Amino acid sequence: MDVPTTPLTNGAAQTISEDEAALYDRQIRLWGFEAQQRMRNATICVINLRGVATETIKNIVLAGIGHLIVIDSNKITEEDLGAGFFFREDEVGQNRVDVARSRIQNLNPLVEVEAIAAVESLEWDPLIQRIDLLCLTDGTRQDITRFNDLCRKHNKAFYSGGSYGLTGYIFCDLIVHEYLPTNRSAISTEQPRANKQRVVYPSFADALLHNWKHMTRKQARHQNIDLVLYIMTLWLFQIQHDTLPTDARQIEGLISLSNSLIQSINIDSRILQTSPEDLLRTLSLTAIHEFSPVCAVLGGFLGQDILKTLGGRDPSIANLFIFDGRTGSGNTCRLNM
Repeated sequence: MDVPTTPLTNGAAQTISEDEAALYDRQIRLWGFEAQQRMRNATICVINLRGVATETIKNIVLAGIGHLIVIDSNKITEEDLGAGFFFREDEVGQNRVDVARSRIQNLNPLVEVEAIAAVESLEWDPLIQRIDLLCLTDGTRQDITRFNDLCRKHNKAFYSGGSYGLTGYIFCDLIVHEYLPTNRSAISTEQPRANKQRVVYPSFADALLHNWKHMTRKQARHQNIDLVLYIMTLWLFQIQHDTLPTDARQIEGLISLSNSLIQSINIDSRILQTSPEDLLRTLSLTAIHEFSPVCAVLGGFLGQDILKTLGGRDPSIANLFIFDGRTGSGNTCRLNM
């Protein structure tokens, strides 16, 4: 059975105006008019307005998407002031989205910005139906599974990203995505291009069922398997404790949980037998905090990949990206693809 391709725009298309063409001239020269038009007609929904979301929103709004919906029922805390540049100290205690909306709008008045704080009464199915892409940030494993399943139900592209102190991740499920590799000579003339590529993505739940048995040492090193399993262990820890580790006892529990995870996924014992305890202890001490540079990098990658997906230019993340703030490097891991 042929799987339907995830639509890149939803609803009636609008033509880019002369003012927009002038504003986005550099991008149109880079990506092409057709790609910019797709961004212009896209409706993006971002859930949870913390550091990674802030950076992501900045990138996609400045690039010229058509409509942004920001959803968050939480109030601004002092911890939000570090990585959340939409907030000010005297606004602590106010709703995140109510405060941020005007500042997001000021980034690009041509983008329509919608803020939703009343999450409890929100009907998710109608909302998912009217968007093109959902981006969930700083969600738990249950959150990622839930919203990914909702997007798949309505054939919508899904991204999830978040930071854990010095590390972070981006997960991508585009269901079935088609794109054209960049042909610089054809961008300005919009000549037809051959070799359209088609990639099939698994859901988040299916990605977690990845078979690690035949992973080689080279693949483990290239994919930074220690950090991949660390992120997965944090997801499991949150399920069990409804929080991230904050003290020595919880960190020891995290290490034990990581060892159990390693045994359950059948990684070759010659590659990894037990969790790297020193690494886990070091990283987990910062997991509950946000660091602005880490959020900036993750939000930059996430925003650019969303734009790449909307424009249909070049391959998108396939399908898990892990960032290591200690080295400033990132690795992509193909889970069950």
